[in-house]
Amino acid sequence: MQDYSSYTDAELVVLLSQSDKSAFDALYLRNWEDLYKSAYYILRDQEASKDIVQDVFVWLWKHRETVKIALVKSYLRAAVKFKVANYIRAGKIREKFFDEIISFKPTHSLSQSDELAEVRDLNIIIQQAVSLLPEKCREVYKLSREAHLSNQEIANRLDISVKTVENQMTIALRRLRSAIEVYLITYLILQAVI
Repeated sequence: MQDYSSYTDAELVVLLSQSDKSAFDALYLRNWEDLYKSAYYILRDQEASKDIVQDVFVWLWKHRETVKIALVKSYLRAAVKFKVANYIRAGKIREKFFDEIISFKPTHSLSQSDELAEVRDLNIIIQQAVSLLPEKCREVYKLSREAHLSNQEIANRLDISVKTVENQMTIALRRLRSAIEVYLITYLILQAVI
């Protein structure tokens, strides 16, 4: 049996994309405890925290052939934050906890490196949300936001109506806004408990 402990996370992801179960196991063992702690730090619920970490790794295994991860630890941390926020948003956390969060007033500011990490995490959340858009919706969004085409240019390029472009952008922006809102809720919770 091969020893994966000397492999970098990036190397393990390459092996994972080739359905290497041992590489997946190595990634899991290397990262699960920190991810669990970050979920538990917010939720204070062992079972929910374990479920969230497991869900992230199940998703990673299911999408192993297509997922492209440059910064593995940041990606996994952002995925856990996203899942925690969804858990909270689904109302599965006590109201008392929300009352404490709402009344919290931060007493410290973030360092520049913390801010850069938060921006990087937010970018990962946005990229993940874009990757989950339906194919046509994702294509319209990327042409608009990355290629900077007008709605008319997108309609011409994709041979669809301008109204369809507008509808697809509305769907994309609504889903991205939702993902960002979840991230911001998590961010506020993290700031409240630090």
